Amino acid sequence: MIATTADDVTTTPNATMTALATPSRGSSELSTWHVDMPAGATGPEHSVSREQVWTLTAGSLEVTCGDRTEKVTAGRTLVLPADAPRRIHAPEAFRAYVAMRADGVVTVTGEDGTRVLPWAR
Repeated sequence: MIATTADDVTTTPNATMTALATPSRGSSELSTWHVDMPAGATGPEHSVSREQVWTLTAGSLEVTCGDRTEKVTAGRTLVLPADAPRRIHAPEAFRAYVAMRADGVVTVTGEDGTRVLPWAR
């Protein structure tokens, strides 16, 4: 059983991520977390080295992946392919649960190098 504490929460200028199952918490292959993004927030364009599965439980988001923008609403699931540039925008506040392989890293467009996702470790 995994219980969430304040140490499992990461807040960025655009969203709050809460770690659920991760390697540091007992999962050997997968990382899961939930994202809370307030209305009007937009994350940076970035790509992730692993496929991600997002399931919205509240609100809606708009994702631009490549040259397409799609709206995803509560109750729907979005699969984002590995290494595809994407940007997430919240036209209204949303909550999503995300799952990916635990070894994924992020590349932010216009920045050198990669970043680990602290909430996925």
